[in-house]
Amino acid sequence: MMFKPMHDLNPHQAYRIKKLKRQLDKAESYEEWKTIALKLDDESGAQEWKYDNSSPYFDAEIISHRLNLLRKYQLNKRVVDLIYILREGLSHDIANIGHPMLFAHTYIGTKKLIEDYIEEVSKSLIFIASQDCDSLSLQQKLEFFENCQLSYGQPAMMFSGGASLGLFHSGVCKTLIEQDLMPKVLSGSSAGAMMTAMLGVSNAEEITQLLTGESFYSEAFHFRSFKELVQGNGGVADVRYLKKFLIENLGDYTFKEAYEKSGLDINISVAPYDVTQEDARIMNKYTAPDLLVWSAVLASCAVPILFPPVRLTSKRYDGVHTPYLASIRWVDGSVRSDFPQEKMARLYNINYTIASQVNPHIVPFMQSDAERFRTDLLSWPQRIVRKHGKTIAMDVMNFTRDRVGRVPTVRRLLDHGYGIIDQRYYGDLNIVGNYSLRHYQYMLQNPRPHLFKILQREGERATWAKLSSIEAHARIGKTIEHCLTQLKSNSIKCDAVESHTSQTPHDSSISAQASG
Repeated sequence: MMFKPMHDLNPHQAYRIKKLKRQLDKAESYEEWKTIALKLDDESGAQEWKYDNSSPYFDAEIISHRLNLLRKYQLNKRVVDLIYILREGLSHDIANIGHPMLFAHTYIGTKKLIEDYIEEVSKSLIFIASQDCDSLSLQQKLEFFENCQLSYGQPAMMFSGGASLGLFHSGVCKTLIEQDLMPKVLSGSSAGAMMTAMLGVSNAEEITQLLTGESFYSEAFHFRSFKELVQGNGGVADVRYLKKFLIENLGDYTFKEAYEKSGLDINISVAPYDVTQEDARIMNKYTAPDLLVWSAVLASCAVPILFPPVRLTSKRYDGVHTPYLASIRWVDGSVRSDFPQEKMARLYNINYTIASQVNPHIVPFMQSDAERFRTDLLSWPQRIVRKHGKTIAMDVMNFTRDRVGRVPTVRRLLDHGYGIIDQRYYGDLNIVGNYSLRHYQYMLQNPRPHLFKILQREGERATWAKLSSIEAHARIGKTIEHCLTQLKSNSIKCDAVESHTSQTPHDSSISAQASG
């Protein structure tokens, strides 16, 4: 968060801010965290920033004009004009109001103008869906909101890899579910694939139990002895233990069956061991409906060196397990596609993504929003170094591949390395672990209650700081969803009443004939 420079604060104010920051770090719930965060925004002067509409990051004039029109049309019940202005700007990022820097100045909220605009759009949508809007038929309202849902899109949640550090994801999920902000489209690779799949094969009641952590306490990692390593071609860890863990916790569900149970669209990233055979894929109910979920997760967890590559298994119509692309072996999807944003956007009409990033080779290099979007002169050297550093690393790998690429093992390692460097590891909203050296000791530990509690709480705390931004992004989409649900419910009731009414005269005539 960005505050006034310390030299602009009087000593007593600086002391209060430091004290509040310490309290914030010790908060035990989101409600407690939010109360302290609001006090911090007051003390630091961030509240004043909210009421200043001047900003290089969004067009305040457009938003102000649209806000006035929405209020005017709703007050005067000018429904046709209201629908016109809503359709014209039905985007979560109209006039750039979703820019990350608009949420980097405060702990809670953003510009008051933006908050008022989002609130007014939601009120306008609720008005159109309500009985007070009597100039539209129920069918017209349904068509309007169905078009709105298609036009506005939906969010996606993406979980990175990270071995046991992936327990951090459980804290992210716990917080988002408690605040009714969990997207219905999920993706994961490696450890993130486990989290995605466990949610995807669970109903609402089972998810609550899942987030207590009991399902995670298992011997997923079992390291092979030196003698076994010398004798076999497997990885450092024994894949049989991981496979047993996954089958026990994910059952015999295919992607299609998982969706029918949970209502969640889950996507698992996998990559071919030999990059010349096949491009990286995301497995889901569309691309692989009959593939067993545990099989895809096992492949996605097959980190090169740690686990050997695996083959995929699908379930035939009669329940028999059969090979899936039998000639191809698969590995961890994060080596080529940790966050498959573009592929999911095409399948699910995604408008923005939330990324939970815990990959140990990525987190230390992640930048905050303030660092990523700085445009001042002092930021240029770092930008140049980061950009050209990536280019040089990829050029070196290309050069090496051309020289020693005939050796299959070397070629494969270089191809995977190239894929790791060339990826995009950011979502539109990013929840990132705050690492110290001890986190690298956690990586290959089998999940235990104490480790689960530590990492889950870290995930919760990291998410608390992002909730204000996530809520602002989600508010209009959630309103459209709730209005559409209510209208569909009303439509079913109306159909039932009409059906009953149409049958009543017929029943009466039969009764009359019988009595006659």
